[in-house]
Amino acid sequence: MRAVWQDLCYGLRMLAKNPGFTAIAVLTLALGIGANTAIFSLVDGILLQPLPYASPEQLVSVTGSYPRGAFVAMREQVRTLEVATYAEGHEFNLTGRGEPVRLAGTLVSAELFSVLNALPEQGRTFYPGEDVAGQDNYVILSHALWQQRFAGDPAIMGRSIELEGVNRQVVGVMPESFRFPSAKTELWIPLHNDPRAVFEYWAGDFMPVVARLRRAVGIAEARAEIRTFQSRVFGLFPWAMPASWNADVSVVPLQNGMVADVRVRLVLLLAAVALVLLIACANVANLTLSRSATREKEINIRFALGAGRQRIARQLLTESVLLASMGGLLGLFFASAGLSLLRAALPAGTPRLADVHINWQVLAFTGGLAMITGLIFGLAPALQSSSHQGQVLSDALKSGGRGSVVFVSQRLRSSLVAGEVAFAVLLVIAAGLLLRSFWALSHVNPGFRAQQVVTARITPNESLCNHAARCLDFYRDVLEQLRNSPGVTSAALVNTLPLGGRVSKRSLQVEDLNSGEISPLFWLDIITPDYFRTMGISLLAGRPFADSDTTGAPVAIVSAETARRFWPNKSAIGKHVRLLDEKEWRTIVGVTEDVRAYDLQQNVPNWIRGTAYVPYNRTATLETRRIPADMTVAIRMASDTAQAGAMFRRVVTDLNPQVPVSEVKTMRAVVSEAVATPASTTSLFVTFAGLALLLGMIGIYGVLSFLVSKRTREIGIRMALGAQRRDVLLLIIKEGAKFSLVGVLLGVAGAFGVSRLLASQLYGVSATDPITYATVAIAMTLVTLLACYIPARRAMRIDPLVALRYE
Repeated sequence: MRAVWQDLCYGLRMLAKNPGFTAIAVLTLALGIGANTAIFSLVDGILLQPLPYASPEQLVSVTGSYPRGAFVAMREQVRTLEVATYAEGHEFNLTGRGEPVRLAGTLVSAELFSVLNALPEQGRTFYPGEDVAGQDNYVILSHALWQQRFAGDPAIMGRSIELEGVNRQVVGVMPESFRFPSAKTELWIPLHNDPRAVFEYWAGDFMPVVARLRRAVGIAEARAEIRTFQSRVFGLFPWAMPASWNADVSVVPLQNGMVADVRVRLVLLLAAVALVLLIACANVANLTLSRSATREKEINIRFALGAGRQRIARQLLTESVLLASMGGLLGLFFASAGLSLLRAALPAGTPRLADVHINWQVLAFTGGLAMITGLIFGLAPALQSSSHQGQVLSDALKSGGRGSVVFVSQRLRSSLVAGEVAFAVLLVIAAGLLLRSFWALSHVNPGFRAQQVVTARITPNESLCNHAARCLDFYRDVLEQLRNSPGVTSAALVNTLPLGGRVSKRSLQVEDLNSGEISPLFWLDIITPDYFRTMGISLLAGRPFADSDTTGAPVAIVSAETARRFWPNKSAIGKHVRLLDEKEWRTIVGVTEDVRAYDLQQNVPNWIRGTAYVPYNRTATLETRRIPADMTVAIRMASDTAQAGAMFRRVVTDLNPQVPVSEVKTMRAVVSEAVATPASTTSLFVTFAGLALLLGMIGIYGVLSFLVSKRTREIGIRMALGAQRRDVLLLIIKEGAKFSLVGVLLGVAGAFGVSRLLASQLYGVSATDPITYATVAIAMTLVTLLACYIPARRAMRIDPLVALRYE
């Protein structure tokens, strides 16, 4: 231990003696370690940390989705699992407490909290049976809602609050740490399981299922039982279900199911920053090798005085670990700042993002990474320096050390730089592919004209629309007043805004369907007649909806993709479709261009078979005679859209002050939000690629600068014997170009090898796109040659007389 302490003290003195070298090395390592720590914090919080529930290893999710009736059957029949379900994305008006507030809620089965083993902070959770119609007028509040709207008053337990015009008793408050299924949820309400409401019971929300494995049950056994149940559940529906529904149902760990969408992106980002760190290590190794060349005299004296190879290597490795430790400490500062930027850059809907922070696991990762980094970049210089069994003392002191053997391998330095260039090329190619993908995605035609269109959600209580006429009168007045407002050229309603993040699905019967799908699932848009004109959606065939469609025969309009799928090589006009709860067939009167309703990569999810539009005033169900209460209003303005929000609120408040107006945004903003996830991934890859490119250029510059400094005498002799400056320039550039081109070729080959890992993140471009590969290879070659040019230019300016006099 005394020898180790001596090594540490001596290492600190040597680093302090060379502040320039120390500062550059520490900063380079801090950038690499900080970037890795920040990304690892995301990986740890989202992928690695166990779920904050008791015995999280027993929690699983069923990969399919089920309506209320099918879930109730599962709850009664499945024996290997304790099952629960939920329907996220519902919203409720809180009224009777001043200004109405729109709250995000989740409908849950009564067993959800017991399955998760989540205990309330105040009160209780739901009892079994409290999700049955007539016994479900309860609500559980989130901690944040309890604090913000009810001032943290414990007396709220047992009292009633008015949600959607219905009085619900508050039975509990969940802890601040409970954020299931996401941090957006502000309250939980029991499912309304009513077998008498056949359509809602069997065709309403199709919900995910979470479960806890029963004692002594393995996941394979549960998976087999769920597949058996799936084969039986078809017979329970009051109508035929398509064979493709939940065809590949399985049981997976709950954590895997929650983060499946972000796992690949996080792993790719972690791989990218690991490459950046390796490039940083190679750079610092080159710096250390250069420094070792200036310490020949010291190392030779140590050998001459009896120091062994292990003792020399240990001293040099100690200095490397000290450097890496300093880089790790500074890297924590960079990681903290970088993590804040990452949270802001990632989409708000990223699962478990609120759980991401720098904890002891992250600190342990940073410490271990610093140690490993120090060993990686210190190993080569230590082995290189200690591999020489020291010259005799007289040789070591000869000429003050000048002209002695340089204990540095130029081949090793060149190999390190070639590796840096290869890693940089790989990252730049990945960034180039993502940039091309993002460019293609951002220039996709969404099927509508977003310019000058502003939207807002209007959310009256469901009770307002218990009678269709009352709801229709309210919305008719809203549209009329908006159309008469200054600057508004048209106004319309839609139940689900394109790219708005909500899915509107209904099973439809298609006349003369021969595809084997008896009742395919459709994306159902409920609209008013001016919707297509307001949104700038083109009609390809037939006619739009008219006011006369209110009282005439029921009609529908389908998208071009739907028409091609169900009526190939035929006209869809005059064909018929029917919602499952309707008696009359709807005649198709028009075909519109395809609209990217789900996301910019596809019109609708792949499990939805088509898109249909129906008039808003003809959507009352046969059972309830209700029409949708929650609608989005869209207006097209002739000029400035800045005052649209105030206009929406003024119009709605004048008609009904109890109706909230929310999510006021332009369609341009909606489209921008739709590319938020690929934009964040692309920007991070571009950042890491830029950092890798910069470090690679620095590495090339450092190697050639060292080469020039060690060949000063040779260059002076060449020029004294008649070599031209141009010859010297080409000599040095050729030297650098050799390992640069090797690095570029290795990087391109490596990119081809790992490109398939990136394929799932690309749109409109192949993972082996030749244009991207060729462009990056040419650009990187030019960049590396530029890095070679600077030291080469310095070499051609060497004065032969000065060089020879110095030697």
